Amino acid sequence: MFKKLLVLILFIFSLNSCSVFKTIPQPKHEFRGVWIATVANIDWPKNGLDSIQKQKEDYIKILDFYKELNFNAVIVQIRAAGDSFYKSNYAPWSRYLTGKEGTPTDHNFKMLDWMISEAHNRGMEFHAWLNPYRATFDLKTEILSPTHDFNSHPEWMIKYGKKYYYNPGLPEVREKLTFIMKELVRNYDIDAIHFDDYFYPYKIKDAVFEDQSCFEFYKLPNQSKEDWRRSNIDSLIKKAHQTIKKEKPWVQFGVSPFGVWKNNSTDPKGSDTKAGVTTYEDLYADPLLWMQNGWVDYVIPQVYWSMNLPVASHHKIVHWWAKNKSNSNIYIGNGAYKIRNNSDKAWDSKKELPNQLNLTRNTKEMDGNAFFSAKSLMQKNPDVVKYIQKKYYQNPALNPISPLKKETIKKVKIKDVKTTSDSIQFSINTPHNIRYALCYSSGKKLKESYPITKLRSKTHINNKHQFIIPIKEFKRKKQIAVSFIDYYGQETEPIVLNLRP
Repeated sequence: MFKKLLVLILFIFSLNSCSVFKTIPQPKHEFRGVWIATVANIDWPKNGLDSIQKQKEDYIKILDFYKELNFNAVIVQIRAAGDSFYKSNYAPWSRYLTGKEGTPTDHNFKMLDWMISEAHNRGMEFHAWLNPYRATFDLKTEILSPTHDFNSHPEWMIKYGKKYYYNPGLPEVREKLTFIMKELVRNYDIDAIHFDDYFYPYKIKDAVFEDQSCFEFYKLPNQSKEDWRRSNIDSLIKKAHQTIKKEKPWVQFGVSPFGVWKNNSTDPKGSDTKAGVTTYEDLYADPLLWMQNGWVDYVIPQVYWSMNLPVASHHKIVHWWAKNKSNSNIYIGNGAYKIRNNSDKAWDSKKELPNQLNLTRNTKEMDGNAFFSAKSLMQKNPDVVKYIQKKYYQNPALNPISPLKKETIKKVKIKDVKTTSDSIQFSINTPHNIRYALCYSSGKKLKESYPITKLRSKTHINNKHQFIIPIKEFKRKKQIAVSFIDYYGQETEPIVLNLRP
């Protein structure tokens, strides 16, 4: 009797232990992004003086780490402080990339083209992250390039704390930022332009942001300074959206605002929080208006607090954003950098971040998550990484479709198939609006759509309208189903192909 009871106890224990990593049902479409911060070389490059080869190796390590975790987007900072990670007519080369501001890469290596291509080759979107208004990272202005706006347009600058900022109230500043975005979208195969939360700067006690004369000159009759400042940011957001869509309608525009719009103590519409800073009242940004007017494809509120923090509960803020969603995708920004590195001891638990992912996935209005920042999970907290991978990101996910999408091709014809000993090469006859080929395991019977668990490869379409898949992905399968992803993230109707007679 005792032996039978012991066997039963061990059996029950084994079931419970296995359930720890039981996979949560995963959606087919879900944003899984990570911010790669370059300012002050936070994530990459490790040093601006590193060789291009070393920088490339370090970048690939980041991509491969997050590819292994089934992430599908990188948000890479390519304008940190009035500078540029690519050859630009409007900003000097960044010292965070080349070691000295204004100095180009060795042999004029096209780093940004290469970075985008490496992301796409791994099935990941590339979101070009721009900081619009930070002009300098410190007061060491002697190291700035002669072509930096601090030197060429000092009238645009406002010193605040230990940095210089562009004055958001000047139309010339908005025009300059528009030129930068137009150049970037026109010349590079990016999937999105992304702004962070730095609009008007975070307030510093007893410091004054000296824009009074600008306010007096440009304000409307009876307009308060607060409303005038918000109107300046609104104008930039609207102009950015128009500029991007005019150049390439499929390129998305996203913003990651500070997580709390307003506390309900100042506005009944605000969240049940007691945040010391709010995006509306302190940073003069109104993402609710931008969503309502269709000026953004997505927002990623930075909800960097633990689930039950009294002053700013993660779950309360997520539900607030869900309630106020309109005309835009919403992804939740998670503070992975806080894991076992914060005075809030909730972050000591390996389940804090996974619990936040679970909340996002179970909130139907939400479309995914983004982690700040890239180095937070690399070579740190392997137990958290394992937990997330096994329970939440075991399967890949397709990127969400932009809510501002346009109708595009529904069917793609495969005109040629060539099989070698280790791969299959396909050629397609299609216009230039297909980004990826998806290959699923399939039977003879065609399905209207295939679950993500059947996906075996996501392959970038090259400029010759070709893609290659390794045969090992399909082992002894006789049939595969192939569909295609357009530049808006929409999937075409699948086609069943016979691999063997």
